[in-house]
Amino acid sequence: MKQFPDITLDPQVMGGKPCIRGLRVTVGMIIGLLAAGRTREEILRAYPYLVPGDIDQSLAYAAWRVEEREVPLPTA
Repeated sequence: MKQFPDITLDPQVMGGKPCIRGLRVTVGMIIGLLAAGRTREEILRAYPYLVPGDIDQSLAYAAWRVEEREVPLPTA
């Protein structure tokens, strides 16, 4: 499994969605803002506690998740 040290998954934070460093900022929110046409600079101004690497890691994590395959386990 690829490592994403700044992406955290905690059931107590945002329902366990992948977040940035335990903050209430999800990877999906960052990807959604980029998809909506927001620039990195706009995102960083709107969320001053984020750093450029947070956006990079969000993109890398999203790309990794899209390529990941889920294989159902056989049931008894």
